[in-house]
Amino acid sequence: MLRDITIGQYFPGNSIIHRLDPRFKIVITVLYIIMLFTGDSMVCLGIGAVYTIMAMLLSQVKLKMFLKSVKPLMPFLLITAVLNLFLVSTGDVLWHWKFLKVTSGGINISVFMIVRIVLLIMGTSILTYTTSPITLTDAIERLLSPLKKLKFPVHELAMMMSIALRFIPTLIEETDKIISAQKARGAELDTGSFTTRAKNLISILVPLFTSSFRRADELATAMECRCYHGGEGRTRLRQLRSAPRDYIALAVTLLFLAAVIVIKITKPFAF
Repeated sequence: MLRDITIGQYFPGNSIIHRLDPRFKIVITVLYIIMLFTGDSMVCLGIGAVYTIMAMLLSQVKLKMFLKSVKPLMPFLLITAVLNLFLVSTGDVLWHWKFLKVTSGGINISVFMIVRIVLLIMGTSILTYTTSPITLTDAIERLLSPLKKLKFPVHELAMMMSIALRFIPTLIEETDKIISAQKARGAELDTGSFTTRAKNLISILVPLFTSSFRRADELATAMECRCYHGGEGRTRLRQLRSAPRDYIALAVTLLFLAAVIVIKITKPFAF
C-alpha cells in the first residue's frame, strides 16, 4: 500500500504540460479546484472529467501513476459513499430495512462525491508529476512575492513547502523499510485486535521520527555548509518566462470554468 502513494513524486518528461510555466500551472490548478467545487451536478463533473482526461493525456504520464494516487484513499472513498448512501434521505426510497434506508438522492450524492474526489486527486497530481520541486519552489515564491512588502517570509515558506513535498516519497520509502525490518524481527503488525495493532505501531513510529529528525538535521547542516541564508540576493539557474502556450492553457481552463458556472446558474439539467 505504501508503495502506491505517489504524492510529491516528479516524473521527468518533455510534454507540453511539463513545459508550461510552473506559475501558470499553480494558478490553473487552483482554478481547476474551483471548477470541481463550483459545479453541483453530474454534467459539471462531466466537464471537469473531460478537462482532467485532456490534461492527463497531454502530460504523457502513465495512467497507472494516476490510479496509484487514488488507490490509498479507497477506504476513505468507500466510507464516504456508505455514509452518504444511508444518511441522505432525499428522493425516492429504493430499499428499506428497519432504520436503514437507501434513496435515489443518497445514491446520486454518493456517486457525485466519489467522482469529485477522484477527479480532484488525479487533476491536482498533475502539478507535482510534471513540475520539479526546485521549479515549484521558485514559482510559489514568485506568486507570493507581493507579500514581501508586508515582511512576510515568502522564500522561507516556499522552501518549506518544497522540502515537505520532496520528502514525502522519502519518508514513505523509509516507513516501508522499517515495516519490513520489524516483520523480519518477528513483529506481528497485521494480526491481533485493534488495540494490539495500535500498540505495535509504536515500533514503527519511533524509528520513523528518529530517522526524520536525523534527516532534517543533516539537511540543515548541509544548507549551512553551503552558506545558505535565504532568498535575499540569491540567483536562479532557470529564469521563469511565460510563453504563448501558458496563456492558451490558462484560457482553456477559464473556458471550462465559465462553462461550469453557466450550467450552475442556468441549471439546464436537474441533479
